[in-house]
Amino acid sequence: MSSRLARASHLEPDKTGWNFYLVTRKDVRVGKGGEYLALMLQDASGQVAGRIFEGVDRYKHEFEIGEFVRAEGRTALHNGELQFVASAIRRVNPEQDAAQGFRQEDCVPSAPRPIGDMWAELLALVEGVTDRHLRVLLLRLLQDHETALRDWPAAQQIHHAYRGGLLEHVLSMATAGKALAAHYGAREDLLVAGAIVHDIGKLQELAYDNGAISYSRDGNLVGHIALGLVMVREAAKGVSGFPDDLRAELEHLVVSHHGARDRGSPVEPKSVEAFILNAVDELDAKLFQVRQALQDAGPDVEFTGWHRRLGRVLYRGGRTD
Repeated sequence: MSSRLARASHLEPDKTGWNFYLVTRKDVRVGKGGEYLALMLQDASGQVAGRIFEGVDRYKHEFEIGEFVRAEGRTALHNGELQFVASAIRRVNPEQDAAQGFRQEDCVPSAPRPIGDMWAELLALVEGVTDRHLRVLLLRLLQDHETALRDWPAAQQIHHAYRGGLLEHVLSMATAGKALAAHYGAREDLLVAGAIVHDIGKLQELAYDNGAISYSRDGNLVGHIALGLVMVREAAKGVSGFPDDLRAELEHLVVSHHGARDRGSPVEPKSVEAFILNAVDELDAKLFQVRQALQDAGPDVEFTGWHRRLGRVLYRGGRTD
């Protein structure tokens, strides 16, 4: 029997073996030799591109996106990219494969902190909101969407793209926003509320199934800012006596949090709280990418390779994490 391969983020070229993965992408493509399957295989450590060249007709229907599989094959470099070329692949049989070490949680990336701890911290922040209307609105949103808010990623890629990622991102922003409100004399309640609801539309923009992240129909056609605006407006309507000016200010935080029209915001920030929220959102997303790049580079390098999205190499310095 072939040996079990390393985790996805630690795979090396020219290795043969098997492992369990979650299928997050599956496309039929045509190459020089005819049709082949292009896959994205994921475990809790990361992803690896997969290819199936033999038995394509069979494997077209053997498994689907969002399913766990046992894949056997070899790793190889193609145009500088590591690929896993599968010679055999099938759906996981949980009871049978548990004996070989299959666990769903090993195939689904999750936030590094326990979701229960983060959720308790978020609830504590909401309970500390002194404005009754905002507090009631937030508690209702959290209650109505608790399951999704605890599980949803913050994005398909780029930052916090794993289970609990949206919760981690929102909690980080609310905590930072509260501190900055005190420093700059901004309205703390409004900033905490804005941090919690700014990406609420992602619950409808993104489809999340067993760790596979994709865009929903509404996500593609409408986008999370517009979806979030509708969700917040509907929630405000359900709170008796919710002030119209407060509703407008909260909605402004939702629609302006990307900071500029060419970044997807229908309007640009026009209040102190909106400027702070946009800055915190951008900082949290960028620092996530910086930390991820430093971690991926390993502890033995001084500088990372070129980071395409950030447009620079990054300095590790004396960091030990």
